[in-house]
Amino acid sequence: MPFQRVQSEKLSHTVVQQIELLILRGILRPGERLPSERELSDRLGVSRPSLRDAVAELQKRGLLHTRAGAGIFVSEDLGSAFSPALVDLFASHDEALFDYIAFRRDLEAMAAERAARFGSETDLKVIDTLFSKMLAAHERRDPAEEATLDAEFHLSIVEASHNVVMLHTMRAMFDLLKRGVFYNRQMMFHQRTTRGGLLDQHRAINDALQARDPAASRAAIEAHLTFVEETMLDFKRAQKHEEIAQLRYEHAQSM
Repeated sequence: MPFQRVQSEKLSHTVVQQIELLILRGILRPGERLPSERELSDRLGVSRPSLRDAVAELQKRGLLHTRAGAGIFVSEDLGSAFSPALVDLFASHDEALFDYIAFRRDLEAMAAERAARFGSETDLKVIDTLFSKMLAAHERRDPAEEATLDAEFHLSIVEASHNVVMLHTMRAMFDLLKRGVFYNRQMMFHQRTTRGGLLDQHRAINDALQARDPAASRAAIEAHLTFVEETMLDFKRAQKHEEIAQLRYEHAQSM
């Protein structure tokens, strides 16, 4: 008969499962430092030897790593979906930039639709709180803070979609954006008209989500990322025009 004796589960295995789920659900993020061994064992209600066994198992799987004298961290590799060579290739071709924006538009539109349907009340509070912080940063005219909050706002929508594959995919996408691989987010917030337009678009996204309107949430995301695409096209066109103008100027100077 296909039955086996039931054995009690090791405490360390239970700890492994709990930390795995926290990473999978995006609650523990790549590079995040875990509490100290003493604090973590107290929180989990397990002995330090059991905790050490769990950490060793998670390290073996590449989910955690330790730094001498610094503590235990979620592996930063979990946030990197692309090889360094491919990242360099993305950075050197405009085609990748516009494909990136199109990919985000498709995936985030789906995420917004799901967030309006499946997001909890707390999910929507997080989104609304981040939009309020964007408003405050806008009033302080702080482009760097606005750019950072913009990314957090979009990620909070993906988190509210409650799809872990979508979440980790978009985390990798935003990591590339944060590193300036595709474009400098702060550039989008320097011109007054662009800043105002971006804020209005984020307000429309937030309003649609708070109203739990899936169709309006999708449409607001699509309108926003189409605006980003058009802004980047204008920027690239202006760059090209300036290069041509510089050549004309240099030629005129030499005549």
